Amino acid sequence: MKDTLANQKISKLLYSLAVPAICAQIVSLLYNMVDRIYIGRLPDGNLAMAAIGICVPLTTIINAFNGLFGRGGAPLSSIRLGEEDYEEADHILSNSFMSLIVSSLVITLIVFIFQEPILYLFGASQETIPYAKNYIMIYAFGTIFIQLTVGLNYFINTQGFTKYGMATILLGAGLNIILDPIFIFYFDMGVTGAALATVLAQSVSCFWVLHFFFGKKTILHIRKHYLKPKWRIMKQILSLGASPCFMSATEGLLTISFNQQLLKFGGNLAISSMTIMTSMFQFILLPVEGIAQGSQPIISFNYGAKNYERVKHTISLAMKVALTYTLIATLTMEIVPQFFVGLFTSSPELLDLGSKMLRVYIFGACVLGINSTCQQTYNSMGEGKKSFFFAFYRKIILLIPLIFILPTFISNQMMAVVLAEPISDLLTTGTNFLYFRKFVRNKLENQNNT
Repeated sequence: MKDTLANQKISKLLYSLAVPAICAQIVSLLYNMVDRIYIGRLPDGNLAMAAIGICVPLTTIINAFNGLFGRGGAPLSSIRLGEEDYEEADHILSNSFMSLIVSSLVITLIVFIFQEPILYLFGASQETIPYAKNYIMIYAFGTIFIQLTVGLNYFINTQGFTKYGMATILLGAGLNIILDPIFIFYFDMGVTGAALATVLAQSVSCFWVLHFFFGKKTILHIRKHYLKPKWRIMKQILSLGASPCFMSATEGLLTISFNQQLLKFGGNLAISSMTIMTSMFQFILLPVEGIAQGSQPIISFNYGAKNYERVKHTISLAMKVALTYTLIATLTMEIVPQFFVGLFTSSPELLDLGSKMLRVYIFGACVLGINSTCQQTYNSMGEGKKSFFFAFYRKIILLIPLIFILPTFISNQMMAVVLAEPISDLLTTGTNFLYFRKFVRNKLENQNNT
């Protein structure tokens, strides 16, 4: 695999790494969509859908920690492999593994103790709180399986074993799709059944991932004597993982902000619409993340090996492919929003409102292929602070304030809340791209001169 990352034609290599990663991201999306599609068909589907939407911020924050330690550690390990420092690469993996376990246990305890006030904070009402509590409690107890599966899968992909990484997602998603209707409808467990199906599916995926790392195929190994956290290594992991963790965690904060404002201006129906819009936004964004993940091993390895022409070629190709996809996907949803919303609901009211909101919400996603490539490249080259800044800029400086400011100036207050998303997406992408061009040029030229 090392020779492949160093010498194979970039287009062929990116295709072989990105396609499994894209498939994994799409399957992961379907994973979540299936829950919502089934739940939307329940007799109390609108309330149940709203409850899932309320839980999204919390599940998103929980999953942010696999980004902190997984996406923080994986590029570092890949750079060390490029430098042929295998001992340091194993040390990074082992420290990340232990961090995933400890953070999972802490998260489970916090959710168990504070679930009700947290859910009310996130936009729950008296009607939706019973559904939300039933869902989140089951989900919380499965946190350790989810964290290890997703977090360690980054280390599988960074070695170039993206087909195995895709198989991890396929296994979990396939089981979830099978178990969902059994628990939701056959055993009449509703949202509790959806959560249970997710946890059981992820537990199987978790054992699959652990089997890989304790097998013979892996280049990176979990070493017992490296499990004790070492501050020098943890500092590097946390520095690089801060940006993807922040981006994920603030998605939860964003959902809270959206839910609070939409509940105020549109009630539970608007929150249900937001739940659907989030799924469709992910349908645009997650395949782009797959392209970025496919490019990461190539960029990180060759950056570590000082092969900078391959780095530049990979960045250029990944950005072109990602932008093409986001343009096509966004245009399709703008033309036929009713089709996509109709996947989740048969309610005429929800179908009508959701379609109108979706057209506004996803408009700015057309350029997110550029932004995603920039963000992943910063991390791939060990420049996590820059990735963090642009994530902070998009979410904290632009989007969250706009969610609360725009309704004071626009008469249709509910749509004003939704309009905050495309405005922040367009402004962030433009700013990030202008800086990124200068960054790549200076970074690689400086390295060539040393």
